[in-house]
Amino acid sequence: MKTWIPLIAALLLAACKPAAEPVPAEPAAADAPAADASAQAAPEPIAQTHGGAAAPTPTAAGETDDHAEVNRRIGQMLGDATRYETAILAFQQAVAQKDAATVAAMIDFPFRATVGGEPATIKDAPEFIAQYGRIVTPEMAEVIVRQRYSDLFVNGKGVMFGSGEAWINGICVDKACNSFNVRVVALQPTG
Repeated sequence: MKTWIPLIAALLLAACKPAAEPVPAEPAAADAPAADASAQAAPEPIAQTHGGAAAPTPTAAGETDDHAEVNRRIGQMLGDATRYETAILAFQQAVAQKDAATVAAMIDFPFRATVGGEPATIKDAPEFIAQYGRIVTPEMAEVIVRQRYSDLFVNGKGVMFGSGEAWINGICVDKACNSFNVRVVALQPTG
């Protein structure tokens, strides 16, 4: 019996160690939200978090994509995980359907983007919609649509798709950040 104790202890310790997370491709400074806390800063963590684990969703391969761990990290680092989950899934659906108007409604304007390989500032939704196909390239769209929820990277800068092709974060509505909107804060080619 005593020979099993060190083995069991080692297995328990190994199970408790968090997996190393990849280092994300941070949004470029111009793509990150501006420092103006009244309208642009990412929210401080909010006490209200996701009250329960979301039901796993089926993937194209028939596997399940468990949202619980990502929602836990979102809740700890960014705030209300339910709001983020809703925005993330709506964003993926809009990109899959090439629905430029819905994606534009999720953008925090003015928005820095790469248009035809050149940096540009997109001032509003009509301009974004007109440039949609040049901003959300087929390669970027594929990364966004294929992103498994359970594989999303989460840190204090937001939720990252792929290798940094897209970032979603909270944008404060008031100076105290008592209220925030979940918005797309970066769309950038990484290759």
